[in-house]
Amino acid sequence: MAFSTESGLEHITDAEFQALRDLIYERFGINLTEQKKGMVVGRLQKILRTRGFRSFHDYYLYLVEDKTNQTIGELANQITTNHTFFYRESDHFEYFMKTILPEITEKKEKQHSRDLRIWCAAASSGEEPYNIIMCMMEYFGDNYRLWDAGVLGTDISDKAMTAAKKALYEPYRLQTMPDVYKKKYFHRNGENWAVNDEVKKELTLRHFNLMNKTFPFKKPFDCIWCRNVMIYFDANTKIELVKRLYHQTAPGGYLLIGHSETIGRGTTKWKYICPAVYKKEE
Repeated sequence: MAFSTESGLEHITDAEFQALRDLIYERFGINLTEQKKGMVVGRLQKILRTRGFRSFHDYYLYLVEDKTNQTIGELANQITTNHTFFYRESDHFEYFMKTILPEITEKKEKQHSRDLRIWCAAASSGEEPYNIIMCMMEYFGDNYRLWDAGVLGTDISDKAMTAAKKALYEPYRLQTMPDVYKKKYFHRNGENWAVNDEVKKELTLRHFNLMNKTFPFKKPFDCIWCRNVMIYFDANTKIELVKRLYHQTAPGGYLLIGHSETIGRGTTKWKYICPAVYKKEE
């Protein structure tokens, strides 16, 4: 593939965009269309200037030659969008408390188990996994401490993981959060809101790429939240990811996806329950 080294930092050639597009698809599963050229230029210009690259061609060569994975992680931070807030798509949290948790806990008690395994597969800056923990604390009340619960939160972006660990949020991110949650699970930190330590300690954060062909988890999950991630994937990538999520879910377990996302019913074993909620057969 021929590159032009004259493109500079304000413009990306077709060849440069295609090379970066292929690399991003291979590593992250994100399918960038031609309409995303401007976004790519805008988000990567700062990196190119900071590191002294003369063109996107030079930057691409640097990415593929680097063996540390640090630069590819930096690329992930810039390309992925981490716009989220508490109680996003609130009907999922209500369904989780009214249906999913009662089902799972009843089954666990019959099995004489108190092991509740929840995975937030796109934890972003932490709003969603912390929200899930708060819902569990509300549901179980004082009995929460009797369960081996908590949430595993994973994301591909180190920048997002750092924000999730800080658990410090601007007021607008809590605008849709019920007041009772804000009073019980947050405290003021200057102009922002900080998640209380009792909630923070229940979240385990790990860097993880959903494009990995094998998942390293030893036990299946009772409920997986994988919301607003697959909107960036093409059909084949979604099908393969959904298969891996299915195999990683316990019988009778649930998968929650974003309301703008769909799973082809003819291509999956998941049973459709209601919008953006699927269940694995017992």
